[in-house]
Amino acid sequence: MKKTMSTPPISIEALLVLDAIEHRGSYAAAAEQLNKVPSALSYIVQKLEEQLNVTLFQRQGRRAVLTPAGKHLLTEGRKLLTAINSLSEQTQTIANGWEPKIRIALDSIIDIKPIFTSIEQFLVEHKNIEIDVQEQVMNGSWEVLIEDKVDLVIGAPSPVPNQKGIRAVKIDEYQSVLVVNSTHPLATQQQPLDMSSLAQYRSVIVHDSAEQEIPWSANIIEGTQRFFVSSVAQKIAAIIAGIGIGYLPKRLIEQYIGSGQLVEVKLTEQRPCQDLFIAWKITNKGKGLQRLTSLLLQP
Repeated sequence: MKKTMSTPPISIEALLVLDAIEHRGSYAAAAEQLNKVPSALSYIVQKLEEQLNVTLFQRQGRRAVLTPAGKHLLTEGRKLLTAINSLSEQTQTIANGWEPKIRIALDSIIDIKPIFTSIEQFLVEHKNIEIDVQEQVMNGSWEVLIEDKVDLVIGAPSPVPNQKGIRAVKIDEYQSVLVVNSTHPLATQQQPLDMSSLAQYRSVIVHDSAEQEIPWSANIIEGTQRFFVSSVAQKIAAIIAGIGIGYLPKRLIEQYIGSGQLVEVKLTEQRPCQDLFIAWKITNKGKGLQRLTSLLLQP
C-alpha cells in the first residue's frame, strides 16, 4: 500500500502572512498588502500557532512583534519562499528553452580574466541561470565534454578528438617557452641551448586530468626527473620556487619575466604554437548555451 504524505501545518500562504505582518508591523497593514481582511490573517496565524503549539506574535502597543520562535520560523520560512520563487522562475525558463544551469570546463592553460568578463555579461542578462565552472587539464577537458559532465569547454588544446557531434571553434593560440627561476644554473648559461643540456635538471609537469582516456604528455622534457602538479598556476609557483624547470604559455608569465622572478631560456628548437578551442555538443540546443557561446566568440 502506498504511503501518503500528511499535510504539513506550515503552508506557503502562512509564511507569506507572517512575512507581511513582520514587514508592515500590524495585521491591518499586512491585510492591505495581501488584499485580504485582517480577520483572515488572524485566523491563519491562530491556526498555525495551534498546530505548532507555539506563540508566534506578541503585542507591543499597536505593533505585532515576533516571538523568538516566530523569528526562527520566519527566517527559515523566507529561505523556502526564495527557493519556491526561484523554482517557479527556473520552470518558466526551461519551458522557454533556457536551461537552468550551464556547466563549464576551463582548461588550466587559458587566461580566465576575459572569459569571466563574458560570463559576467551573460549573468547580467540571465540572472536565473546558474553557472558551474571547473578546471581541467589537456585531455581531461575533452573527456568531460564527451562524457556529458559539462556543457561547454573553453581553452581545450589541439588536437580536437575524432568524436562525432562535437562543435569546436578555435579561439586562441599560445606559444610555450622554457623558463627557470632567476637563480637556476640555466639562467646564466650561454644560449641558445640544445635539448640534451636539459636532461640533468628536474622538470615540473602538469598532470593531465583525464580519468578514462590516455593522458597526454605535452611539454614533457625527456630524460629529466619530474615533479608533478595539478594546474598551470601550481606549475608557475613551483618553477618560481626553484623546484624545477618547465614550459609555460609566454603570455601567462610575462609579469613574472618582467619582474625577474622567471627567466626565459632560449633553445635551438622552438616549440610550435598550440591552438586552443571552445567546444560543445551539437545536440545541446539550450538557448543559454547558445547566447553564452556567442558572447565568448565575440572579437
